[in-house]
Amino acid sequence: MNEQAGREPAGRAGSEDNFGSFVQKAQALGQLVVQPRMGFSDPSAMRAGLIATRHAAATTVGTITLDSYTRTNQHAAARAALADGTPLNGYPITTFAADMTRRILDGVQDADFPIQVRHGSAAPQRVFAALVRTGLAASEGGPVSYCLPYGPIPLQESVRNWEESCALISGLRTVGIEPHLESFGGCMMGQLCPPSLLVALSVLEALFFRQHGVHSVSLSYAQQTHPEQDEEAVAALRRLARELLGSAGWHVVIYEYMGVYPKTPAGSMLLGEAAARLAIRTGAARLVVKTAAEAVRLPTINENVEALERASAAADGERRQNLPLTTQVSADSQTYAEAKSLVTATLRLSEDIGQALVQAFAQGLLDVPFCLHADNAGRARSYIASSGRLSWSDIGAMPLRGVADVNDDGELTSAGLLDALNYVSRSFDERAVEHPVQRRVARAGTDPLFTVDLSSE
Repeated sequence: MNEQAGREPAGRAGSEDNFGSFVQKAQALGQLVVQPRMGFSDPSAMRAGLIATRHAAATTVGTITLDSYTRTNQHAAARAALADGTPLNGYPITTFAADMTRRILDGVQDADFPIQVRHGSAAPQRVFAALVRTGLAASEGGPVSYCLPYGPIPLQESVRNWEESCALISGLRTVGIEPHLESFGGCMMGQLCPPSLLVALSVLEALFFRQHGVHSVSLSYAQQTHPEQDEEAVAALRRLARELLGSAGWHVVIYEYMGVYPKTPAGSMLLGEAAARLAIRTGAARLVVKTAAEAVRLPTINENVEALERASAAADGERRQNLPLTTQVSADSQTYAEAKSLVTATLRLSEDIGQALVQAFAQGLLDVPFCLHADNAGRARSYIASSGRLSWSDIGAMPLRGVADVNDDGELTSAGLLDALNYVSRSFDERAVEHPVQRRVARAGTDPLFTVDLSSE
């Protein structure tokens, strides 16, 4: 598995087309897999984006990100927008006929270039059914991480929806395809969530997937406000994963910062390069990349490829320094102790992990700061300490007394909250020195335009 710039697309693969095994093989060869957050409603653009990603000067996997209408099951609205020629902010996989998606994938997806569908739905059954029809085998989300931040669906209902969705995608195993699911739990709310809770939620959702028949999983962690604290968090995540998931069938994925992005291109690039270095230092296998355009608009194909190649180059630079990995150095950190306490308390509630999650939130044993969902207790609060670390100012009913270092004086005012939300953006813009941006041209090819075929599925 060498650098993918010279690969030629092959036909659709069978049982060997496993997202998880591809990433793990790349990691064994010392390669960081980089991935865009790319989605287009135009089939030609979606195919061109996948081809450009495949041919980027990096080790890549593809992404089909779905639109907001599809994510919220407003399928009629998606159909109407397409009929009117209105662009959507992603690919409407349930609106297009399955054959359309297969044509997009044909000659692009294979064992050397698996593709993941990213969506954001607490009720993803129709999305997962569309994946199964088209032979796509990888997705992401989770009953908590795709419920609490995104809408009014009760957590109990989201758990039931995700149980059904896991059953749908795990059925691919009967035709020789191993499905893969990635927990979005390490990215809850994007920002201002102390790392221990992110780690706990990611592990709990991965356990949920395993319990419901999906064997190949990944655990996410989003870059936060303090690099050393992030290193502790990923070390804690890896240790808990080994303890509870075993030594195989999983990997860790880092997300570039999910909150307010820097306003300047130079600041954005510095932030993205820092995420790539974090991935290398912590032994993560995959990095989900953002672009310098994120702060103002949806990025182009070229901008996505440029971000992938820049992240890969930053990762290579960090690796060449031969720095020791920090995965074991900080494994006994406070972050690990807090995350372990949260996971243990949740798992004690029920052998059914979905019901354990519902009960944990009902009792406030899990409590996401600044999350307004009705099923979240809303008592926990966090703040950014003067050191830049995310810390607790109130732990509510979470089982962290005597474990967490709580600062009651850290409670944020409304002005303080706004300042905290912009902390990373401001910090990296201040650090950035403006320099010319070297743009690469995406090798997107010249596929003929598709004829749009709207299904009634």
